[in-house]
Amino acid sequence: MELLLSRHPCAACSLKILSDLAHIRAKFFMSWNHNLKSFRRRGFLSPAKLEMGEAAAPVLGSTFDTPSSPSRKAATKLSLLPLVFLIFYEVSGGPFGIEDSVEAGGPLLAILGFLVFPLIWSVPEALITAELGTMFPENGGYVVWISEAFGPFWGFQQGWWKWLSGVIDNALYPVLFLDYLKAVVPAVSEGPIRVVAILVITAALTYLNYRGLSIVGWLAVTLGIFSLLPFVAMALAAIPRLDPARWLVVDFATVDWTTYLNTLFWNLNYWDSVSTLAGEVDSPHRTLPKALAYAVMLVLGSYLLPLLAGIGAIDVVRSEWRDGYFANIAVTLGGTWLGWWMEISAAVSNMGMFEAEMSSDSFQLLGMAELGMLPRFFATRSRHGTPTLGIIASATGVLLLSSLSFKEIIAAENYLYCFGMIAEFAAFLWLRKRRPDLPRPYKLSLGLMGSAIMCIPPTILIVLVMVLASYKVIILSLMAALIGFALYPCLRLVKRKNLVEFSGDSEFAKTKDAETDNGKVLVEAEVGLLNGERA
Repeated sequence: MELLLSRHPCAACSLKILSDLAHIRAKFFMSWNHNLKSFRRRGFLSPAKLEMGEAAAPVLGSTFDTPSSPSRKAATKLSLLPLVFLIFYEVSGGPFGIEDSVEAGGPLLAILGFLVFPLIWSVPEALITAELGTMFPENGGYVVWISEAFGPFWGFQQGWWKWLSGVIDNALYPVLFLDYLKAVVPAVSEGPIRVVAILVITAALTYLNYRGLSIVGWLAVTLGIFSLLPFVAMALAAIPRLDPARWLVVDFATVDWTTYLNTLFWNLNYWDSVSTLAGEVDSPHRTLPKALAYAVMLVLGSYLLPLLAGIGAIDVVRSEWRDGYFANIAVTLGGTWLGWWMEISAAVSNMGMFEAEMSSDSFQLLGMAELGMLPRFFATRSRHGTPTLGIIASATGVLLLSSLSFKEIIAAENYLYCFGMIAEFAAFLWLRKRRPDLPRPYKLSLGLMGSAIMCIPPTILIVLVMVLASYKVIILSLMAALIGFALYPCLRLVKRKNLVEFSGDSEFAKTKDAETDNGKVLVEAEVGLLNGERA
């Protein structure tokens, strides 16, 4: 080579030009590849998938994922109103379950909690979801965010933590439904009848989810309006009896901080869950930020109005403020008819929360399968456009975990959720710093420093929730989280042995490192984003 260059000076110049062209091409691929999967969903590119940690190059122009697919025809895109109520149910579903905040902290702390906590937790989480969700409008949601920032290993861990916490959360709703129903039907409070009731409820709601996301969205709108109306009626009935002095009662010596914080945390999180449905949203770059903004206002109003009415209209006995207590307040203020309406609203609200959470969990599994992190069969859709095996897996998890008590479910779910949120905050800041070139259809008007400052208060709350957890919850949550560390290499082994088909097996070709530095940079630039690896 040296002899060739010494005899032909133009050859050295040509190599220099080729080197520069390789670097230019590398930069082009770095800016192009991040949108590969988004383009693929719009039908411009083949459905190339993410290899689990293996170098790969995209193959273009093969099979197009067009609307002519039967499953795609059945999948109607979500519009703004259904999406608002799906977010409402993923996060809240109404004030059912917030009664424990009064028992744990007293009237003043309960009211302040639902005024202050959203500003330092819910709003930042919703804003981050709006930015990252419109950057990557795919069903993988936060799995894609973490994979883009830190690679597929951590993306898979994020998927495991969030799916498990979502299933734990969903196991709560049949339990909470029966807690409200036992005031009317005492037989469902315990024993075999309660077990049968949980099975029937889970099966019926799972079938509704199977029938289609559009049906679930409009069902959420109907159930949401029906569930919130009795609280409006209760607030109107409370006006003549309001005594603002009742709102100011506080006794710090008797505050149960663990229950108080867990209740606030549970009732004001999961804003990021909608990201796993981003691929099913009509014009997500416009619809998603608007839906999140409207949902924040709807959730906060649904909490503060009943709290102010219930606390201000009757004398507070903190020990009575437990699950289902709003029905008792409704009877006191409006009569038996309002109490019955409240009980029915609690039941249908739990239906809405179950449906919304199962939709997010199942579409997350579908997104992970499309990325090649799970076997291809998880990406299979029913004729209604829904992820069949994802729904079955989520329903199975609900049944296995539904024997836990209300407080145990909240504590375990919150702890696992904390792992995922720390990863999301880190990915948000990492992408802001290292990938400012990525298109952001919705971007916070904060620089890197402002974004970091915004993430500090919620991070402190996360640490506080984790520190205050019981040793039992900590040990169980850590054991559950660590299962993901074992699952990832196991799935990679299954994939390498071709025991199960994964997405992308036929659409990616393994590439070897180039012998020259320029060639190596080019290969890494072309495939690094798809693999979650960095040059």
